[in-house]
Parts: sequence; C-alpha cells; structure tokens
Amino acid sequence: MTTETTTETTTPPRPAGRTADAGTGMGTTTGTTVRAGAPGAHTPAAVRGRTSIADGVVEKIAGLAAREVPGVYALGGGFARTLGAVRERVPGGRPSVTRGVKVEVGERQTAVDLDLVVVYGVPITEVAGEVRENVISAVERMTGLEVVEVNVAVVDVRLPDEEEAAESEVRVR
Repeated sequence: MTTETTTETTTPPRPAGRTADAGTGMGTTTGTTVRAGAPGAHTPAAVRGRTSIADGVVEKIAGLAAREVPGVYALGGGFARTLGAVRERVPGGRPSVTRGVKVEVGERQTAVDLDLVVVYGVPITEVAGEVRENVISAVERMTGLEVVEVNVAVVDVRLPDEEEAAESEVRVR
C-alpha cells in the first residue's frame, strides 16, 4: 500500500532580484509531494538509476562460457576463423572472444546465437546442451538478464589429422 502525503505552503511574493529570504525562515517549497516508497534518501543506492549492458559485453561472456565446455574446439565459421587467425598473427593482435557469437540484448532479456566447431568424436547434442547451460548460467549470473534462448549451430568438426597438419605447418614457417 502506498501512502501519499501532500504538503503545500505558500510564501509571500519575493522582491525582484532576491533568491531566498535569508534569516526570515521564508522561502519554503510550494507544492511538495512526498510519497512513501518513492525513490529518495531511504531507497537503497543499488536501485537508484538505470543499468544498461552493451551487446559486446554479453557477447564476450557468452563466448568465454562456450569455450569452457569440453569438446568445443573454436567458435565461428570457416571465413571468420581464417580472418581471426590472420589477425592473431599480426603483432599486437589477439584472439577475438566474440567471434562466432551474436546477441540481441533488450532491457531485461537477451538471446544468443553461437557458431561452434566441435572436436571429432564428441557427442554433438551433449556438447550443445552443455554449451547452452554454461552460457545461460554465466550470462544470467553476471548480467542479471534473462536468457530466453541460446541457438547453437555446429558449423564444423575438427578432425585429428587437421590438427597434425596445422602443427606441421606452424613448424615449417
């Protein structure tokens, strides 16, 4: 139940050029409305104001959470991974944790789309389920947003012989 108290006081007209009646006790506020439960001195600081979370923040959290799951080799499609590998080799370049991650962030909810590359031999549906659980848990815990969906697209499988070829290619250079 919200109680509303209205206090109105009138003050005599002020002479031109004066902003307050110093020392007279006049100059009280006219038409002040005080509501119990309204934001003010008694409201906790944590709920005063608005918090907005950028898409990039949610993308980073989701990308890191997805990569933590065993069986996930990388995120992103073939072209994105190739471009990322080139970017990483440039001095000062570093891996992008948002590659393969797209999000839509609203005021209270978010949706996440992930492109995964899984390791050959892992049960893909189980890995996808674990990725969903880990991403939802991390995003909701860190942002307070409700994750309405996590769409997982498995875009590639990393084969064991691809790893050996990549390692020998790195040694030759």
